[in-house]
Amino acid sequence: MNDSTAIRPVVLGIWCDLECPDCHRALDDVRALRARYGDRLEPRLRHFPLEKHKHAYAAAQAAEEAAEQGRGWPYVEAVLGRTAELAAKGEPVLLEVARELGLDAEEFDTALIDGRHLLAVDADQAEGKAIGVTGTPTYVIGDERLDGGKSQEGLRGRIEEIADRLLASA
Repeated sequence: MNDSTAIRPVVLGIWCDLECPDCHRALDDVRALRARYGDRLEPRLRHFPLEKHKHAYAAAQAAEEAAEQGRGWPYVEAVLGRTAELAAKGEPVLLEVARELGLDAEEFDTALIDGRHLLAVDADQAEGKAIGVTGTPTYVIGDERLDGGKSQEGLRGRIEEIADRLLASA
């Protein structure tokens, strides 16, 4: 099959705050969705750092740097696995995770200082606000927005329902 006949994956936008305990809990659902759909589902992290989490903005910038260094998702998953530690210790956790993943931690530090990823984070946040995102995690799949910040009960099933419908019609 050549690229022109390949089925394009369904995009799952995930509006996320990397210091958010609800996003931490949602990680299991995202992993399960990735395992079930493989290449047919493309999770896309979208940054939505909340003001109440004082290290979320830096974490979003660090995730952008990790993506630039080729390890975006592993970095995001590692940081989400340590939301409580990030809340307690701040930016040193971001650099520690970078080192653990074999990334250039000095470049992370420089990126956080020079603000090279601010525009990407701000653009995600502005787009999120424009489409009605108010909390995290919020998922956008097809033309539906699902708010996981209030309750994650049944969300994975709803995402699977929509993904199955979209893939069947592709």
